[in-house]
Amino acid sequence: MLAAGILTRVIPAGQFARVINDGRESIVPGSYKAIGQVDYPIWRWVTAPFEVLAGPDAATVIVIIVFLLMVGGSIAILEKSGMLGYSMQRLVDRFSQHKYRLMAVMVFFFMLLGALIGTFEEMIALVPLAITLAISLGWDSLSGLGMSLLAAGFGFAAAISNPFTVGVAQRLAGLPAFSGVLYRLLVFTVVYALLIVFLQKHAHKVEKDPTSSPVYTEDSSLRAKFTNTTFTQQTEQPALKRATRAFGIFLALMLAVIVLGFIVTPIADISLPLIGLLFLVGALLAGQISGYDKFSVIMKDLFKGMVGILPAILLILMAMSVKHIMTAGKTMDTILFYASERMGGMSPYVAGIFIYVLILFLEFFISSGSAKAFLVIPIIAPLVDLVGLTRQSAVLAFTFGDGFSNVFFPTNAALLIALGLTV
Repeated sequence: MLAAGILTRVIPAGQFARVINDGRESIVPGSYKAIGQVDYPIWRWVTAPFEVLAGPDAATVIVIIVFLLMVGGSIAILEKSGMLGYSMQRLVDRFSQHKYRLMAVMVFFFMLLGALIGTFEEMIALVPLAITLAISLGWDSLSGLGMSLLAAGFGFAAAISNPFTVGVAQRLAGLPAFSGVLYRLLVFTVVYALLIVFLQKHAHKVEKDPTSSPVYTEDSSLRAKFTNTTFTQQTEQPALKRATRAFGIFLALMLAVIVLGFIVTPIADISLPLIGLLFLVGALLAGQISGYDKFSVIMKDLFKGMVGILPAILLILMAMSVKHIMTAGKTMDTILFYASERMGGMSPYVAGIFIYVLILFLEFFISSGSAKAFLVIPIIAPLVDLVGLTRQSAVLAFTFGDGFSNVFFPTNAALLIALGLTV
């Protein structure tokens, strides 16, 4: 936040003219104008996390917060009821001899949804389940994050038909929709192979020596909850079996919402809160069926789970405020203008790398792939023609810069949610 604020004092203010196309705002190339010093006081850098709740991104921020509260509270119920441990124990029993095959299947599942339909935030509800499974199999929480969050993020980057990056960027660049798919299939295959090798090497190391895990101390509470000996008595309880089946139905409904969101636009617009609601209702129903306590106690556990997730909400507000500060200080358009001016005399290869680095930089402030596409592609598309770089290559550089950084930058709300749920 402080760095973004300092940039508003160092970089001259300016802005492009904007037009509305199909309900989305995009930049008019060649319309940049300097506007002089903007009166944006230092004290507003500190109040920015609260200002975003009343700004243009308020609806998105509120949806993310509500989603996080619902999932955080639901996980607490699933743990208290013993259902989460029971379901993980069943998976461990079934795949104990083939756990690396299970890892490969899970990584492929998360990557494919990200690559095909642009699923990232929507998959966060499944992250705690993947982490619990990893701990139960003798790995660490980083292995669980790798199988879920990292796979979804890299699938988003190695996009095959991701509508939020490839779809929007190709349309703005004047390319046929989802053209060049065979090459992107090759990219997806290579990224998948590299990710599997990396994750399995890490899991082997942790399995051989648990103390070698960078999060060995942090995982101590998870290991106490989810070990092979913890659930031996629970595996014979029919109530937990019925509760697991009931919650499995809601998991299937969540996956259906994700897939339908790719086909039906109105569902896509409400997919995140809808998934959170399904997760919450499924957890409450499973808690009742399992019979672990009275409904009033279940609601108390739900509330405790929500309270435990509050620090992550503060981090999300801080992350979202970075974009708010840059926008209010009128410096984002100036960065784009200087970048486009710089790109004019580059070779095609250098221009491709430059686009990748530019998107990496902008990702720190704007995590939305489609928002960056509307901001950047109209400016760089004519420039790449002049330097001899194909527009397909420019779109590929854009998707790489947008996707791979999703799991690295602390300003990405989805990353903070997933880390907040890893407790």
